[in-house]
Amino acid sequence: MADKDSATPSRIRIEKVSKSFGSVEAVRNASLTVNAGEVVLIIGPSGSGKSTLLRCVNRLETATSGEIYVDGDRVTDPQGNIRQIREEVGMVFQSFNLFPHLTALDNIALGPRKVKGLPREHCYEQARALLARVGLADKEKSYPDQLSGGQQQRVAIARALAMEPKVMLFDEPTSALDPEMIKEVLDVMLQLAREGMTMLVVSHEMGFARAAADLVVFMDNGEIIETGTPADVFDSPREERTKRFLDHIL
Repeated sequence: MADKDSATPSRIRIEKVSKSFGSVEAVRNASLTVNAGEVVLIIGPSGSGKSTLLRCVNRLETATSGEIYVDGDRVTDPQGNIRQIREEVGMVFQSFNLFPHLTALDNIALGPRKVKGLPREHCYEQARALLARVGLADKEKSYPDQLSGGQQQRVAIARALAMEPKVMLFDEPTSALDPEMIKEVLDVMLQLAREGMTMLVVSHEMGFARAAADLVVFMDNGEIIETGTPADVFDSPREERTKRFLDHIL
């Protein structure tokens, strides 16, 4: 876990990363820096490599080539302590992935208890505070199947926050939700952005992008095609491929 670089404020550094599945190159030579406190949104058509790149950041997928650093730790080091790195990187998936046999409170407290070995009382006190933070203080005894999709996703965000990560990764966190539930999840994400959480988000929620993103990244065919502020990318895209994509979704 050497490779620390205290001179840079970057939380995530992706350098010329490629990822292949057999003969299919899902990500090609991607480079991206996310600085501390920034919100970076990755957009692009289905199959463009967005989620694959995101999953490489905490090595749920292993990059075929290139380097990735999280807070100066080299994620792509085969000898690195990936468990320690993952403790610093919260991940929120499309499908919630809550334990169905545990209450909302237990789902949140489990990680700090089992992974970090923190005292039970501390973990549950923290879990209650996090449930309140995501607007679900009255749901601590509810099981996942007693919660709406939006509520489950907010519990999933609270669970990720319980590990006190330096970075949060969101992989299309609203794509499995009914339209009326999307806002409640985006409101929590907006609040995290205001509080200075470093976030790398794969999403097509353009309202969230305009409200919270510092940088928008457009990917297509595994490549990063264009990056810029939300105003630059949405209002004045430089690349023809970006323009064609935005014409379909805006």
